Parts: sequence; C-alpha cells; structure tokens
Amino acid sequence: MPISPFSAPPIAPARKPGVREFATIAGLEALVRGSTLAVYPLLLYRAWGDVAVVSELYFVIGILSLLTALTVPLLAQRLQRRRVYAMGLMLYVLSAVFGMLGGKWATAALLCNTLAAATSFVCFNAYVLDHVAKTEFARLESLRMFYGGLGWVLGPVLGVQLLPLWHGAPFLMAGLGASAMLFYIWKMRLGNGRVMTRQSRAASHPWTYLRRFFLQPRLVGGWLFAVMRSCGWWFYFVYVGIFAVEHGLGDQVGGIATSLANMGLFAAPLLFRWVQRKSLRRAMRTGFLLGGMCFILATLLSPLPWATVGMLLLGSYCLVLLDVCAGLPFLMSVKPSERTEMSAVYSSFRDVSGILSPGLAWLVLQFTTVSGVFAAGGCALLLAWLVAGQLHPHLGVPGALRVRQPRPRPES
Repeated sequence: MPISPFSAPPIAPARKPGVREFATIAGLEALVRGSTLAVYPLLLYRAWGDVAVVSELYFVIGILSLLTALTVPLLAQRLQRRRVYAMGLMLYVLSAVFGMLGGKWATAALLCNTLAAATSFVCFNAYVLDHVAKTEFARLESLRMFYGGLGWVLGPVLGVQLLPLWHGAPFLMAGLGASAMLFYIWKMRLGNGRVMTRQSRAASHPWTYLRRFFLQPRLVGGWLFAVMRSCGWWFYFVYVGIFAVEHGLGDQVGGIATSLANMGLFAAPLLFRWVQRKSLRRAMRTGFLLGGMCFILATLLSPLPWATVGMLLLGSYCLVLLDVCAGLPFLMSVKPSERTEMSAVYSSFRDVSGILSPGLAWLVLQFTTVSGVFAAGGCALLLAWLVAGQLHPHLGVPGALRVRQPRPRPES
C-alpha cells in the first residue's frame, strides 16, 4: 500500500543502547560525584572539628546506603526501574541544594549524595546486564573509566579550588551535572528492563535474593574483591585531605591528590589490554599486592608528609588496575534470571566498604593518628591478595586461548 505524501513518516526504532551509551552515563556521573568528592571530607572536618566524628558520620551513612541499595529491586518492581533511577538522580540534585546551604547541612548533602549513588548504581548495573553482552563487560569497564576520567580528574581539584570563592560552587556544578544526566537517560528511553517484567514480586524481596547470593561461592568471592578495592579508594579519598590539613600541607592537597589519582583512569584501555595478555587472576593479585604495600609504606613514611602523599598516590594507581578487572569475577558469574537482584547485591560493595572502612578507621583512631588508617587499608588489600590466589587461572580468558593441560597417563 503506497504511503500518502501527507501522512506522517514512520518513526525509526530507537537505537539499542550499547557500550558507548553506558560509558557516557558513567562519564556524566563521574562529573557529578567528582566535583564534591574531595569537598565533603573538608567541609565535614570544618563543621565537626574531629576526624573521629567524621568517621562515625560516614559509618552511619554507609549503613543507610546499604539498606537503600538492598531495597532498590523491590522498589523497581513496584514503581518501575526507570522511575527509581530518576528518583536516584533527583537525590543528587537535592544533595546539591543541601550543600549550597553550608555548615552542618553538608552532612545531609553527603547522605543524599550517597543514597543517590547507591540507587543509580543498582539501576545502572541492571540495565548493563540487560543490554550488554558478557563478552563486552571488560570493554565497558575500561571505556567507562576512560569516559569518566575527565570528571574524576577535573572535578575534585576544581571543586576544592572553587570552595574558597563560595562553598556552594562545587555543589552547583554537581547539580547541573545531575540534571544533564537525567536528561540523557530520558532521551535513551531505557525502559524497565526485559528480565524484571517476567519476575514475581516475591523474587525481589531482599532476603530471598540474599539467600540465593550466599549459596553461590563465585558470586560471594567476586563481591569480596569489589569490597576490598572500594575500601582502598575510601581510605584514600577521605583521609588524604584530612592528613594534609593536620600536617600543615593545606586544604588544596586533598583535591589535587584525588585528581592526580584519577588521572590513572585515562590509562584504563592500556591496562585492559595488559589484563587481556595476562590472566585475570594475575592482574588482580598484582593490584592488591602492590597497592597494599604502598599503603603500609605510606604509614611508615608519615614523619615525611609529602612522601606519605606520594606513596599513597602510587598505591592509587594500583587501585585503578583493580577498577579495570576486580568487578569481572562477579559480573561473569551472574545468571540472566537474577540480573536485577544481583545488581543490587553487587552495588552493595560500595555501601559495605562505606561501613567497614569508617568503622575500622574509627577503631584505629582510638590508638593512633590518621596515618595509621592507611596501614589498616593496606592490610585489607593484602588480605584480598591472598584470597585472589584462589581464582581459577583461566577465568576471563577466551576458550580458544586457554591452554589445556594434558591429562596424566595411567601407569602401566
């Protein structure tokens, strides 16, 4: 049947989102979070005047964030995933509003920012598992960090530089970035996910999928690696700035050190190629071992503050290597029927590290100074190095490239 010249043209189907689209989302979120990343520790330290109190606040906020992440799948079933994602992004905007109020309102800003990160991370990973093939996970991880490099590098140093001009300037930048992220996701029309629409509501109850998670050792192990890596970043981002202030290095050092550490993200594609040439187990063990050693040496060099900051910076580049590969053991083990629920479990690594790290830091601060916190982080990384030795040597290696060991012949 011919089409009338006066009829509306057919609507082209929306392009299926892929690796680049999700990497772009991650890049926008890096700008949102990076612009206030080094600002929060400074503002909280100024508002409360005690590093132990700051640790306690992070501890409580971490618990609330964990509870939020675990309930996101249930909310996604009742309210639809795209709406929950939008609500999470609106929390970023609310966080910016609280931050612009100044003073102890920074605590409320940090709470909203953390809850927003927990909510959006669950939804983001669920959409990734829906639209990206497993063979593309490693490429997405490296491209995601590369796209996010600009936000993570410029955001912290720019936020700290703007802080003396107006305390609300970094939060204004974060609010504008969150608005842009919300518009981009709306334009992509992600929908509510293919798997979620076929699942019953009872399946998304937190206790149900947590039980299934603990019955799968590969998922538990992959999640632990993500927790330990996140703990390393947590100790670096929160306490480098406070350490610099306490040792007379100035307020700017924390933001500069954070930006320099995030510059390693631009090396993510090169690190990805190195991981491909080596085994995943070897790459992870290398990152955990060298990172742990750097953090412990930083504590030993604490009488020389600049040397401590430099050693921590070297350790952060080891954490970048772990960013490329430490999440892969979990993502490669997820069943298609459990994508949404296990995305919530996986995203909880950030919240659990946000509980363990300040809790451990608070305990260490009862006996020593801030420099002792870095040694605690180093010990956590070395523990992960030991656990990573249990990974299968061929994990992540394409089947065609795996070297099969010949079976021993029976003795005659």
